[in-house]
Order: sequence, then C-alpha cells, then structure tokens
Amino acid sequence: MKKSIPGTIMSYILLLVGSVIFIIPLIWMISTALKPIEQTMSMPPTWLPYRAFAPIDGAQVAVKEGELIEGPSYVIYDPSINKELIVAQSRIEDGALMIPGSDDTSNKIKIIETVDASEVAPWIKVIPESVAKDETPEYKSNWYVVPKAQMSRKFAPRWSNFSNAIKYMKFFPMYLKNTLILCFLTVVGTVFSSAIAAYGFSRIDWRGRDKVFLVALATMMVPFPVVMVPIYCLFRWLGWIGTLRPLWVGSFFAGAFNVFLLRQFFRSLPKDLSDAARIDGCNEWRIFWQIILPLTRPALMVVGLFQFMGTWNDFLGPLIYLTDQKDFTLALGLQFFQSQHGGTEWHYLMAASTLVGMPIIILYFFTQRSFIEGISMTGLKG
Repeated sequence: MKKSIPGTIMSYILLLVGSVIFIIPLIWMISTALKPIEQTMSMPPTWLPYRAFAPIDGAQVAVKEGELIEGPSYVIYDPSINKELIVAQSRIEDGALMIPGSDDTSNKIKIIETVDASEVAPWIKVIPESVAKDETPEYKSNWYVVPKAQMSRKFAPRWSNFSNAIKYMKFFPMYLKNTLILCFLTVVGTVFSSAIAAYGFSRIDWRGRDKVFLVALATMMVPFPVVMVPIYCLFRWLGWIGTLRPLWVGSFFAGAFNVFLLRQFFRSLPKDLSDAARIDGCNEWRIFWQIILPLTRPALMVVGLFQFMGTWNDFLGPLIYLTDQKDFTLALGLQFFQSQHGGTEWHYLMAASTLVGMPIIILYFFTQRSFIEGISMTGLKG
C-alpha cells in the first residue's frame, strides 16, 4: 500500500524537526567551546562567538563589554578612593557625590564625562583587550564608555580554548591513554566472547539450549545497581580495586544483549554452509572461525561500536573502581576538572567535552554504512 504524498511530506517534516531538536545540545556545546568566558552565560544567549569592537580615540579597538548604562550618568573621579566611577546624574549635587540617606556634601568629585544614555539609546562600559582587566589605581582608568549603537561585533571563534582546556587538564594525555586501552580491551573481549556464545546458541544443537538462552536473556532485566555491591566486593577480594582490571575483564564474559544480536544474525545464515564444511572435514571451531565470522562482519562491527561507545562514555564504572587520578578515564577526568575549580569555566569544560565527544561522532560517521547494514540484517530469519 503506497503512502500518500501529504503523509510522506509530513513524515519528512517530523524527522527534520526531530533531528534539529536533538542536534541543538551538540551545537550549543561546540558553540560554547569557542566562546570567551563572558559570552558563555550571557543573557540573552549568544549562539556564535564574537569579538566586540568600539570606537576609542578615533579607531575601532577590540574590547570586552562591561556594565550597561540605561540612564543619564556621569563618569567621575572620586579622590577618596582614587578611582573613576559611573554614577547617575541624580546622585551629583553641588559638585559632590550624594550618599543615599545622607546630607553630607563634603565628598567632592570631578566630572570627567557626561553620558547621555537612556533605555532607548544605552551606553556601555568597555575595556580594551590590550590592557589589564582590573582597573588601575591611577587617575586615568583603563576603561571607556561608548554608545552601544556604535559597537560592532565580528565572528571570532576562540580556537585557543581547546589547547587551554588540555593545558588545564594536566593529566588529559593520561586520561586519553587509559580510555583507549579500556576501549581496545573491552571491544576485543566483547566481540570475541559474544560471537562464541552466539555461535553455540544458534548453530550447535544441544540439550536445553533454548532454556539456557532464555535465562541469559533474563539477566538483561537485572539493573547494574542491584549487583553493584556484590561485584565491588568480589573485585575487592581479588585486590583489583584501584586498577583498570574491573573495567575490562568482565567484557570477556559475553553480555546477553550482544549475544542476542549476534545469535539472530547467525541464524539468518544458511545451515548448508556449515553442513558442507563438516562434510569436508572441518570441526566446529574451524567452521566458526573461517566461515561464519567472515560473513558476520556487519554484526560484529555493530557490537564493537556499541561497546566502544559504552566504554568511552562510561562514568559510573571508573568512579566506583578507580582511586588514582592517573588511572582516570576521560569521562571521569571531565568531572574531576569541573569539581577542582571554585567556579566552572564553561568555555574550557565545553571545549574538553567537545574533544571527548568528537571521536564518537567521527567514528559513527565513517562506520554508519556497516552499522545500518548490521542492524537491518539482524533477525531477518527467525
């Protein structure tokens, strides 16, 4: 039965809208990774990183934006604190700065500049990027006030955020090394053990096979928090706490989901291939290794990709079993980076998160054909 044209168009529109919604967090993360710290939490939010320019001494100068002035004000010099300030015009009377609730007019000041600001035409305080951020105690300050309408912005990503994020995460290379080691070991262990178990459940007839397979599937319903404490006690008894072993040894004992996925794929292969090999004198191991495995490459890649993504993004496992910072993985290192600073430096955190997330996106981009093929071909035959 053919779908109507309006129905097809509506399906594509829904898919497009859903894709846009799900990609927004990724775009925001990358955008924040390219911003300076003052733009990360600005309101209203800015999607693209920019560099602000203001007219100072007849030239367009790169500046950092500061206080917004929306009412008539003065730039004054206050000798009592030896600083320049921005105050509302209503607070100046007879050349003195009036303190709310006081009639004291002894605090004489000097008016440097009149700021004709309003809500319709606001002014803004700016600090040139070439000078220090903090005001100096000298008479001439390092900031200026200019009409906001005269400000200009240019797209300017801060690529240095990535190098700075790695610099501040001093153990980043070690985190990456530990994560890659775990990914390699868990992928090898998961693919190998799951393929062997799936072959036994799908291509070899033995008594009670289906019942054992149902028991294996039932383990998928047991959440990890239920067995977390017994497993931790086991690894502590083995003396593995504080090492990487608890995070990869278990992958060499096949998981139910991966076994189910490969079993369905194995069952879709003609049994005549195995029978012909047995007639030629092949044993089960040779049939499995030389005939079945080469034909199941798409399904094996799916299992390997799932395991790689799970290990790369795993946070709970390293949090439970690892004690030394030099053994941390990238996911745990990101959390440690955030907690070790008093205030979160969002631009560096998002830059580090982008570096951690990009390998997964790139990997899927290059393996999506095999991934889709493996998923679509699994379970074609019951």
